[in-house]
Amino acid sequence: MTNPVLSLINASLSLDGNAGKVDILHGISLDVVEGETLGLIGPSGSGKSSLLMLMGGLEQATSGQITALGQDLSAMNEDQLARFRSDHMGVVFQSFHLIPTMTALENVATPLELAGVQDAFTRAAAELDAVGLGARKDHYPGQMSGGEQQRVALARASAPRPKILLADEPTGNLDATNGAAIIDLLFDLRDKHGATLIMVTHAADLAARCDRVINLSDGRIA
Repeated sequence: MTNPVLSLINASLSLDGNAGKVDILHGISLDVVEGETLGLIGPSGSGKSSLLMLMGGLEQATSGQITALGQDLSAMNEDQLARFRSDHMGVVFQSFHLIPTMTALENVATPLELAGVQDAFTRAAAELDAVGLGARKDHYPGQMSGGEQQRVALARASAPRPKILLADEPTGNLDATNGAAIIDLLFDLRDKHGATLIMVTHAADLAARCDRVINLSDGRIA
């Protein structure tokens, strides 16, 4: 059996809230293999997004161990985690997280420039072409529809050719038509670049396209 791309061993997450410590995730153990598409489903507040954040090193586990591509995320500091993400992961959020003062092209080129890619703008333009936005590369996020902004976010996440693609409700802010188009693009990018895709979703039709679905309830795998 191949080594897992991502492995969680008894991972728990607690955060400080207004009323004291809040336990979000309880003893999650899970392996994700290379090239797999994993859907994370469950009711609101079940811990889906928190689990995705742990997998991406965007939250640090309170206890347990998280390993990605053979590296122990639990042992890394913030700077090391940021570098690891920039080298190996692409993250797509529900709310796009584009930089409003940058054009679509600049938004996509930025992570490539940070990674030291020589032809960052050429590659960024090709990524925008791949998501059908070649003609909009000089537009700013505020001049684009929600569906177009999410396409830019997808292009930005996939441009560095990440081994792991994390998507948190990627269709949550979109209508059905735009949502379906984004999902097709997400799976196309996975197929084209061979990434492992892990996705939080409420959409049953989207979960059905995944190789495997994990159902979370009250911070545990149901």
